[in-house]
Amino acid sequence: MKFVKLYIRLINKLNKLVGLSVSVLMPVMVIILFLEVTARYVFKSPTIWTYDLSIFMFGYVGLLSGAYVHQIKGHVNVDIIYSKLTLRQKSIIDSVTGLLFFFFIILVILYSSENAIYAIENSETTATEWGPPIGHFKLMIPIGASLLLLQELANWLGNIYRAITNKELKL
Repeated sequence: MKFVKLYIRLINKLNKLVGLSVSVLMPVMVIILFLEVTARYVFKSPTIWTYDLSIFMFGYVGLLSGAYVHQIKGHVNVDIIYSKLTLRQKSIIDSVTGLLFFFFIILVILYSSENAIYAIENSETTATEWGPPIGHFKLMIPIGASLLLLQELANWLGNIYRAITNKELKL
């Protein structure tokens, strides 16, 4: 049980650190988009780099903060029936759906890793005028999915404990 608690604490800290770290990209992205709008409509001189850069930043935030959002249960949830269940019933349902999640996320990791490796090896670029390399961005998909996998494993272990004991796991 000590190993399980240690694992959950470490993964929670890792995903919180990553999630909060990439969140600083959102205000930077807003500033860049503000500069683009100003350049385009005030000075009639649009840039060629802000579109790609803002897509990259938004993607990094979405891909790398997903595990932290999953940790704090911030994703959208349909609570019509779920909210009426007991702690044990919720934990059993979450344990079963966790198995489906593992299957899906492992497929995402496998296929997106192949895609990222291909993009890096072939120096793939975006199809825009600026045309920056895109391999780094595609690499964030398996990295973000791996963080989600680690977080779901931590959540799943807690769910199994709750399903068996009907108590929260004290970390």
